[in-house]
Amino acid sequence: MLENHQGEILVAKRANNKDQGGLWEFPGGKVEKGETRLQALKREIMEELNYQLKQATPLKCITHKYPEFTVKLDVWYSQDQQPKVYPNEKQPLKWVTKAELTKLAMPAADKPIIEKILKIGID
Repeated sequence: MLENHQGEILVAKRANNKDQGGLWEFPGGKVEKGETRLQALKREIMEELNYQLKQATPLKCITHKYPEFTVKLDVWYSQDQQPKVYPNEKQPLKWVTKAELTKLAMPAADKPIIEKILKIGID
């Protein structure tokens, strides 16, 4: 999860041809063999956003069971005053307030993450 100096969170829209296509999500991805969780996060953010993550701290780990599969999310928090991101995969990006997160169409697995963000009042 990337937050800017205005307290807005970056979300990306999943491609329509992917599982859960058309939903908004927090950028990130899978850990590859031989990577640490932080290395994977930095690689994924560079691949998706052409952005070099300066620092990040673990926020929450969750496991969510969908009818077809189970997903484990390892969510990290990073703040940058004015992050310059570019959608390498041509996915729509937008910065939203924490309150707006509750109104976005997002995967069910992201709901506990949003609750955590609102509960702890990350700023």
